[in-house]
Amino acid sequence: MANDSLIDLLLVEDDERLASLTREYLEKNGIVVTIETDGERGLQQALMHNYDVILLDLMLPNRDGISICQRLREHSDVPIIMITARGEEADRVMGLEIGADDYMAKPFSPRELLARIRVAVRRSRGQAGPRSHLIQVGDLALDPGTLTATVNGTALDLTCYEFSLLHALSGRAGQVLSRDRLMELARGNADEAFDRSIDVHISRLRQKLGDDPRKPIRIRTVRGAGYQYLIQGGL
Repeated sequence: MANDSLIDLLLVEDDERLASLTREYLEKNGIVVTIETDGERGLQQALMHNYDVILLDLMLPNRDGISICQRLREHSDVPIIMITARGEEADRVMGLEIGADDYMAKPFSPRELLARIRVAVRRSRGQAGPRSHLIQVGDLALDPGTLTATVNGTALDLTCYEFSLLHALSGRAGQVLSRDRLMELARGNADEAFDRSIDVHISRLRQKLGDDPRKPIRIRTVRGAGYQYLIQGGL
């Protein structure tokens, strides 16, 4: 990433025609695209190179997208956008639960894909919005400039989207934020997400924060309203 404006993208997609059309569109918009049509080769390519974002099909020969995403999350927090012909909510939730940052179902709009890629990369580079000051709530500290979060000085291993959600909640500690509001704050457009994705990410956040949803000290579920980061959290 020598040039901050350059986006280096890996597309793992076995539909060669779709992959070619997608690369043609993205490269016209200044994105460098590498294509792999085999799951195993795609994984090795992702592990060998420092890509800015990965577009990952769910159904692939030799190794599926779920397995690839799980393996990558053991080594990297690179933004991952899963793409698949299967549009059921269960499949979208599965992708998010194993660490994907975003999800698009085929057929998708190239313009929307481009927008989501740019949002994911800006977020991972700490450029998702105006530069903010350090957020401190109890023993939780967030630095939006470096996308790092710590509890009692111990770093949390968060994806970019999880960081954005935690930033939205902790930066408004004490306020109850609806799912739509959280999607708007974390992604930029509530219409591009779905309620269940927020629940999945909140569940993952709670696990990483060591927060018990039955007796929360950090993130509280407000039935019928949304979520609240408790001001006394961590105290």
